[in-house]
Amino acid sequence: MSRTALRICPLCEATCGLTLTIEGTRITHARGDRDDVFSQGFICPKGASFGAVDSDPDRLRTPLVRRDGELREATWEEAFDAVAAGIRPVVERHGPHSVGVVLGNPNVHTMAGALYPPVLLAGLGTRSVFTASTVDQMPKHVSSGLLFGDANAIPVPDLDRTGHLLLIGANPLESNGSLCTAPDFPGKLKALKARGGTLVVIDPRRTRTAKLADRHIAVRPGTDAMLLAAMAQVLFEEGLAEPAPHVQGVEELADAIREFTPEAVAEACDVEADAIRALARDLAAAPAAAVYGRIGSCTVPHGTLASWLVDVLNILTGNLDRPGGALFPQAATDKTPRPAGPGRGFALGRWHSRVSRHPEAKGELPLSALAEEIDTATEEGEPVRALIAVAANPVLSAPDGDRLDKALDSLDFMVSVDPYLNETSRHADVVLPPPPPSQSPHHDFAFNTLAVRNQVRYTRPAVPLEPGRMAETEILARLILAVTGMHGADPAAVDQMVIDQTLGKAVKEPHSPVHGGDPRELAARLGGDTGPERRLDMMLRLGPYGDGFGVRPDGLSLDKLLAHPHGIDLGPLEPRLPQPLKTRSGRVELLPGPIADDLPRLRAALAERPEGLVLVGRRHLRSNNSWMHNVPALTGGSNRCTLHIHPEDAERLGVEDGAAVRVKGAGGEVTAPAEVTDAIRRGVVSLPHGWGHNRPGTRLSHASTDPGVNVNQLLDGRLLDPLSGNAVLNGVPVEVTPETGPEASAVTEKLTALT
Repeated sequence: MSRTALRICPLCEATCGLTLTIEGTRITHARGDRDDVFSQGFICPKGASFGAVDSDPDRLRTPLVRRDGELREATWEEAFDAVAAGIRPVVERHGPHSVGVVLGNPNVHTMAGALYPPVLLAGLGTRSVFTASTVDQMPKHVSSGLLFGDANAIPVPDLDRTGHLLLIGANPLESNGSLCTAPDFPGKLKALKARGGTLVVIDPRRTRTAKLADRHIAVRPGTDAMLLAAMAQVLFEEGLAEPAPHVQGVEELADAIREFTPEAVAEACDVEADAIRALARDLAAAPAAAVYGRIGSCTVPHGTLASWLVDVLNILTGNLDRPGGALFPQAATDKTPRPAGPGRGFALGRWHSRVSRHPEAKGELPLSALAEEIDTATEEGEPVRALIAVAANPVLSAPDGDRLDKALDSLDFMVSVDPYLNETSRHADVVLPPPPPSQSPHHDFAFNTLAVRNQVRYTRPAVPLEPGRMAETEILARLILAVTGMHGADPAAVDQMVIDQTLGKAVKEPHSPVHGGDPRELAARLGGDTGPERRLDMMLRLGPYGDGFGVRPDGLSLDKLLAHPHGIDLGPLEPRLPQPLKTRSGRVELLPGPIADDLPRLRAALAERPEGLVLVGRRHLRSNNSWMHNVPALTGGSNRCTLHIHPEDAERLGVEDGAAVRVKGAGGEVTAPAEVTDAIRRGVVSLPHGWGHNRPGTRLSHASTDPGVNVNQLLDGRLLDPLSGNAVLNGVPVEVTPETGPEASAVTEKLTALT
């Protein structure tokens, strides 16, 4: 007998609702949930492949512990005993900063990854924290922190009501959206055009999104900030600037960007001055417009400036915090909204990395610095001697994976929480595998703070936890206890500690609905079958839509959410300023000091002209970083690791379509098949990220049959955006030459077999 169950898809940021068909405990089919309040039945190839992802035979089922140099199956008790014995002596002998923590992108796609890593970091007290944010979106966090006082206050485009959308460095038809949670992003763009709106795409590649646009500007990679600064300069020069309320620093900004005229930036951007002026004028003339930038504009030398200027343009055109513009979402699990007023602000560089002295940002150090923090001795502080990697594969995602690969082998101890034995976890002394997604509950804590419509959804596990498995929430709770000196304690104590601390603070806050209450009495009233559910109930009830533990009877609670299995619609985004602002002034600080100090670097870059080719990345609709190349249904076809190159560049270099080419960068070289296409502008080549599954000791049977190459091996890790510590992955100089050795024949034969 088959049955159906609902599940929110955890495979990308769109968070679509799924209806799963289940035979016994096996997922046999997945389709979009037509009644889901947010996604309304939309599904992409990743969601349709949920069952294949869930049942991948290479998923680890039991913990692995290294014995006599080999990883061998062990019991959960043996695994956590080994973790405690491996981590605690390092902390006690060398201090907490000698233990590094690496958090990968999948953490934001699970309940456990949202709830427990903050407790882990607080318990360890380490400053050696590295995450996927610094090879992705950290510039946006930093610019938001500087503008709004809160690194997580990120305005998103109001896709359903805007009339003019400008995308820069974004390809949502492939990514499904990022830092902008929007199921059926393609449908929303088509609806924009159907209602007479305008779509403008700025991208060096003619992506699927660019093909849909009314106007496509093929900018030179890495010059995004110059182009946006020139647009802002036009708004001032032509009297088109009408700043949104609650803003300070308008006149100072006008003076700071005065030199970035369209004529001054045109040659560097390779965009005509008249075209830049038209972009600015059209943006200002639209009744409702939004500018949205993503990874292409973040992973460049001026990523923080580009991210800042995206919001500057929204502010100067009056579109920040306006329906149809860019607004701040309000998630159901957000903290109780505090009254508007000055806050603590946002600070950078509160500490620095030990070797290269990179400043921290948002409590993190650059992932690019992880290898040197392990393998380089200095007089200042201890190197990283032990590592905790949670859902992270930095050997593929960080620059110069070869160096990091060697550095991981030199660690005293390493533990990895990962369902696979992959390029990074193969180095671990202990591997703790979480269960497949069908056996886990799901609520999107992070992505609801970025959603284009306010809503709340929760799904319990679709399939019971398989015997011998351990819930991911329990794995992380036990990990916290093992590394903080409380090994063997009841894992439920972790959730209870968080509940006690949260309610203890809430009853002391005058604006809280439980002000003056008894924390123990409130805790006793929490619903839910598990510790994580009790924490979710607490957050919902204290949140902006919550029942306040009975203060607002119609408000949210876990029980109410469970009664609505397809979710609860909380309405369109609404203007919220000045409440979200946490700057010291209580206003949007348009020209923060660190931004003003970095503008001379952007001015100097106007005179730079890269010689030869530059590299940009790309992704495919059926991929999400390095996660999914082990699923046959999601690889092959157009989802291949090829080098895109323009026909004129190919002819000049003697490169033939399908032939092997050698790509050389500052960090190394790789050989990949060429794909000659005019979908990329001249002077630019593109390799996708997340590939390179050819290292020994992994258990990725399908991915290893078509491993591709690791594009990040072309980088040596030295190129960073100085404000955010974000790796520069786009606009990087490379050399491309035809491959003529034995490797050329191997690549060509492989490509022929695959096609």
